[in-house]
Amino acid sequence: MDGYWASGEPPVSASSCCFTTMSSSTPSTANGTDSKTYKGERSPCGPSRVLHVRKVPIEVSEAEVISLGVPFGKVTNLLMLKGKNQAFIEMASEEAAITMVNYYTTATPHVRNQPVYIQYSNHRELKTDNLLNQGRAQAALQAVNAVHSGNMSLSGTATASDGGMMPGQSPVLRIIVENLYYPVSLEVLHQIFSKFGTVLKIITFTKNNQFQALLQYADPMNAHHAKVALDGQNIYNGCCTLRVEFSKLTSLNVKYNNDKSRDFTRLDLPSGDGQPTLDPSMQTAFGAPGIISSPYPGAPGFAPAIGFHQAGLSMQAMPGALGPLTIPSSAMTGRMTIHGMTPTTIHSVLLVSNLNPESISPHGLFILFGVYGDVHRVKILFNKKENALIQMADATQAQLAMSHLNGQRLYGKVIRVTISKHQTVQLPREGQEDQGLTKDFSGSPLHRFKKPGSKNFQNIFPPSATLHLSNIPPSTTDDFLKDLFAGSGYTVKAFKFFQKDRKMALIQLGSVEEAIQALIDLHDHDLGENHHLRVSFSKSTI
Repeated sequence: MDGYWASGEPPVSASSCCFTTMSSSTPSTANGTDSKTYKGERSPCGPSRVLHVRKVPIEVSEAEVISLGVPFGKVTNLLMLKGKNQAFIEMASEEAAITMVNYYTTATPHVRNQPVYIQYSNHRELKTDNLLNQGRAQAALQAVNAVHSGNMSLSGTATASDGGMMPGQSPVLRIIVENLYYPVSLEVLHQIFSKFGTVLKIITFTKNNQFQALLQYADPMNAHHAKVALDGQNIYNGCCTLRVEFSKLTSLNVKYNNDKSRDFTRLDLPSGDGQPTLDPSMQTAFGAPGIISSPYPGAPGFAPAIGFHQAGLSMQAMPGALGPLTIPSSAMTGRMTIHGMTPTTIHSVLLVSNLNPESISPHGLFILFGVYGDVHRVKILFNKKENALIQMADATQAQLAMSHLNGQRLYGKVIRVTISKHQTVQLPREGQEDQGLTKDFSGSPLHRFKKPGSKNFQNIFPPSATLHLSNIPPSTTDDFLKDLFAGSGYTVKAFKFFQKDRKMALIQLGSVEEAIQALIDLHDHDLGENHHLRVSFSKSTI
């Protein structure tokens, strides 16, 4: 992220292919055989409907390579160069090829648990009529395209030993996460399941107090491998157990791209203004209407500090299955690794862009992002004040804050939140001009998640127009609180105290944006009698 080439592989410099984006200083070799380095002067190729695939495992079948392209449109030709671990895929249209490259720029595809790398070729079409191996390629093309165009039913079709479909299987998996001590996001599921093939769509929801998901692969074979490998495995050591089964659905209909649902082939979908609901065909599949709601049932935030042993995935028999995932440092130390894989850590620093530089401050960002985790440091960039770096206590909190705050409106601007390439936020050196743009909050008394088992863990919700107020002194009236918010410039639409506990109340403001700004302004406001107002987002409405 932050400008790095997404696949993590240097692009090749062979004349037959090009890359999409790259840092200009990154050297490269031609398919690992050419000693010439690429310095970045040559312009990348423009889009082409022919795509070059590298690092293809030698045992891979034609059907498996074709299945990389099928989700994005019809595949019209294929050239396998097994001796060079390469292949060329020709799509029916340039538009399909562009969609495919855009998708695989953010999600590295895997074939047989190995990452492969896809970029534009400067061939405009593949001319392969005279090649001996084209018989198999054409047969595989006809078979795969027939399946995906609906000419063959998904159940009871003939199997292919080298990558065809298994009988009676759907490309859609139903996933239940049991023992949910830590939040499992849509992004975490995508990271895990994309190791087994191209993930097209994911819908997450809560049913029977269990976090569940529907996940659609490009190919039923991918679903089969994922089910066999992942059913019964733990995402984190000792918890978050995956139960994986085939769904009765053969395709998912995703209407919104947000933190609850995603269609990775459609970047144009709206984010939606609330929780999208399952369409009728999916409701039938579950036997009851399912509402896609917060993916954190029960204890929606982070786990209390349970005494697990040091993190270590219980999946050593399955190299390459789960990518290394990081869990909250408050509960565990160390990081999760897979046998045969280099351990890596998901960073805990967020990059926030498109801020309103006239209105935002380090303290304001600390209060807002502190709803989703403990903020240690905030740095508004000196020469580009619409951007800021925010260091959370751990990577899980960073992921949670990103999923809830990316795309929200703050002071008239739609902010973008992504994981930064930086591992820490550096404090300014002594004498370095900073204008107070960098602040260290690691010792702040306003952290919400320092105490294990705190109720704050159970009350993490997306931004909403209704705010939950607590720590209210007994003598405070509803008029006083309404005047406090109205006097700060906010539209108060409704207010009510909790019946059983007047220390708490709900207040509904004019919009989600107003509520976000009010939380920043009035959280920790001194109400007198040694009480400071606590403000958080509510899942309720008045």
